[in-house]
Amino acid sequence: MAELHEKANYVIAPDPSGNGLTRAVTGIDHTGAETQISVVEERPLTIYLNSQEVVTAMTIGDYPDFLAVGFLRNQGMLKDDEEITGIDYDEELETVVVRTASATTYEEKVKKKTRTSGCAVGTVFGDMMEGLDQVQLPQTSVNTSWLYGLAHKINTTPSLYLEAGAIHGTVLCQGDQPLVYMEDVGRHNAVDKIAGWMFLNGISADDKILYTTGRLTSEMVIKTALMGIPVLASRSGFTAWGVDIARQVGLTCIGRMRGKRFVCLSGADRLEWDIDPDAVPDEAKKSGRKGAA
Repeated sequence: MAELHEKANYVIAPDPSGNGLTRAVTGIDHTGAETQISVVEERPLTIYLNSQEVVTAMTIGDYPDFLAVGFLRNQGMLKDDEEITGIDYDEELETVVVRTASATTYEEKVKKKTRTSGCAVGTVFGDMMEGLDQVQLPQTSVNTSWLYGLAHKINTTPSLYLEAGAIHGTVLCQGDQPLVYMEDVGRHNAVDKIAGWMFLNGISADDKILYTTGRLTSEMVIKTALMGIPVLASRSGFTAWGVDIARQVGLTCIGRMRGKRFVCLSGADRLEWDIDPDAVPDEAKKSGRKGAA
């Protein structure tokens, strides 16, 4: 099917050659020979909401504005009608300050932290389930041909993962087109960058699909649902609690997307079976990353 191999037209695509995202490290390989590989950098970023310090995240350092806004948004600290008056990033101090028109007081919420299963130690403030009972996800349909097309386009996009490994990607998609592809050492950071970009640009979530390279955990399901995105998909697998929450909120949750195969454990009523899996080209073997995962 030729349409599965159309070129992806990203609004934001990964930049594997981005300044400061990786560095070359010399070591010894399995034969005892000297070798040099690209290794992903990670650095702290302290996020402030007005004058209040909220969290210090470990991140690769790109898009600090999207990460800060998305994190605060996904923690319920920025409401739909919140007016952001400024975002100040200081690279030397490794801080980003999000300023709002109205005063914010989340001291009690910040005191209560829950560590999640996300890589690079995800953190959720307050009640993890807060707001889920009010989520009403749209009943949009998803063509199965879109899933195959997205998997091919995303998996063949030049990325930090292919360059150096040790990183997760999250992609905002519409139909069979990936739009915004973010990477970070933690999948929670990558999805927060997506959330920040959507909030700052006024992007509707109703007809979107969120694709992640990581596991479909409770945290990923909660973030996706609170963002209002009705479909979450991954090459990786599920956690039981992630599936339970997806079913509770009516999120379509699709995992193990490899080659002709995928498994939907929640929200299968959104799927439109518009392609015979036998007509899907086999997934090409990757040439391998330059570095180690």
